[in-house]
Amino acid sequence: MASITVQLPQKSYEIAIASGHLDQLGRKMESLNLGKKVLLVSNPEIFAHYGERAIISLQEAGFDVSDCILPSGEEYKTPQNLNCIYDAALAHRLERSSTIVALGGGVVGDMTGFAAATWLRGLNVVQVPTSLLAMVDAAIGGKTGVNHPQGKNLIGAFHQPRLVLIDPEVLKTLPLREFRGGMAEVIKYGVIWDAELFFQMENSQSLDDINNLTPGLLEEILIKSCQSKAHVVAKDEKESGLRAILNYGHTIGHAVESLTGYTAVTHGEAVSIGMVAASGLALELGMWDEQSDRRQLVLIEKASLPTKLPDGLDIDDILVSLQTDKKVKAGKVRFVLPTGIGSVTVTDKVSQDVLRRVLLRIS
Repeated sequence: MASITVQLPQKSYEIAIASGHLDQLGRKMESLNLGKKVLLVSNPEIFAHYGERAIISLQEAGFDVSDCILPSGEEYKTPQNLNCIYDAALAHRLERSSTIVALGGGVVGDMTGFAAATWLRGLNVVQVPTSLLAMVDAAIGGKTGVNHPQGKNLIGAFHQPRLVLIDPEVLKTLPLREFRGGMAEVIKYGVIWDAELFFQMENSQSLDDINNLTPGLLEEILIKSCQSKAHVVAKDEKESGLRAILNYGHTIGHAVESLTGYTAVTHGEAVSIGMVAASGLALELGMWDEQSDRRQLVLIEKASLPTKLPDGLDIDDILVSLQTDKKVKAGKVRFVLPTGIGSVTVTDKVSQDVLRRVLLRIS
């Protein structure tokens, strides 16, 4: 078992990682002295696998539990679908001491977190991520939100969880494509923060299937990725500076997602494409070398992730979409670009010509 603390000025919290932890959810929450009313939010697939276990654990700890089942898919991460959570919160008479538990991947976690941030001006939220992407990224750090038709996560709030509970065993039922998408975020950590993690992944023959990882690598991936996210969030809770590096691959990635209607590519696949583009921009600007570019590309290919833009995606549309990115400042798009394995910088010095040239290269 690993326990990682996200150190924050007001409410620090634990990331608890251990096999079989799902059955300890109620006990872990009981120790936090939360209110007795709990709303469990999930989607049909995850609830069918793990909903009963989570509810039994909560009930055995004395919690009064109800549930809300959201439709699956990034395309349903909208303000309209938030009403399902709000309606359930009202029907169950949640109070300000109550807790909403997110049992699912990034979509469930983001929507649940945003509902908790806004219902009664703020309820407790506990994140129980069931996808690799959510475990290493989305469930940690308090970023919550829903999508707008013109851009991803444009509607949101910072709302830190009281607990993040990770049970690696639930990854056994994760679809292969979703596992690979999660590996994009893990590769991201290797590039932006943890060169040792990057090196460990290089030593693995394959990264595209949980069953093909070298012994102990999954544990290292979870612990090191969570530690990286925790360190960055602790230094910059609300993305006023350092935390922006966590958006590596996300600037162009978010544009790809929104322009394809959140259905053609997964979030992880979009981030993968975005990292290839960011690496190309760094090469064009002389910020890092071809060997580093190749090393990143090899890892992405090991995870069977895409390295090219989806067919039919217009580059001019990407350039327009980038202007709605949350990281635009004074009209300039800010990119996170690599300077070495384990190191990145944020810059707004990318010209339209350079950007267009790189996008054409990966078309």
